[in-house]
Amino acid sequence: MPDDRLLAKQAAARRGISFVRPGMRLALGTGSTAAEAVRALATQFPRDAFDCVASSRATEQLARSLGLAVRPLREDDRFDLMLDGADEVAPTLALTKGGGGALLREKLLAGLSREVVILVDPTKLVVHLGDRCPIPLEVVPFAREVLARRFADEGYAVLHRTVDGRPFVTDNGNEILDLRPRRPIEAPARAEADLAAATGVVETGIFVDLASRVLIGHADGRVDERRRTGAPTA
Repeated sequence: MPDDRLLAKQAAARRGISFVRPGMRLALGTGSTAAEAVRALATQFPRDAFDCVASSRATEQLARSLGLAVRPLREDDRFDLMLDGADEVAPTLALTKGGGGALLREKLLAGLSREVVILVDPTKLVVHLGDRCPIPLEVVPFAREVLARRFADEGYAVLHRTVDGRPFVTDNGNEILDLRPRRPIEAPARAEADLAAATGVVETGIFVDLASRVLIGHADGRVDERRRTGAPTA
């Protein structure tokens, strides 16, 4: 029997795909809740109902295994809708993302999307970014040790992400540093800019002013919605 968190993710995913219309250009996120959205899309729509680009090899493989057509990103791409998850959601709809390691591609696709719908369960809601999860940074492997020292000196607890004792490698051939701030982040845009300014940082897992709406699923099937002021209407 599915646990409450899975049921909540599935509820958010079902509401998320209610914004999808045949013929749309879709960007697909990465992670456990985004995967539920991909499964829901495959159940509700035929293979050729929309034009899809995935933010990771994992999402691409899942979509194709379910019969959805996924293609590479093109130079002139713009998307009607992106469906994605998040590790943390602040009241301003600033996000922490990158637990699945796809933060660079997710941020790129989000910036190309007219509307970004974030799907979460209630455990992802925080008062400030950094309350619950570390801030992922995608970094060039050559610079990893220098960056780890720099951010440790700035007061972060720094962890080099590994899998089975080996460095976690992103789809872009980079590595991940997970940073725990000494105190929760009250100014996400400034923190994002400060972290991104370090040479060797490819992208940060702080997403500001990108989410159009956040759908919070609950185990009983209810879904709450939060919208960013000025976000487009679906």
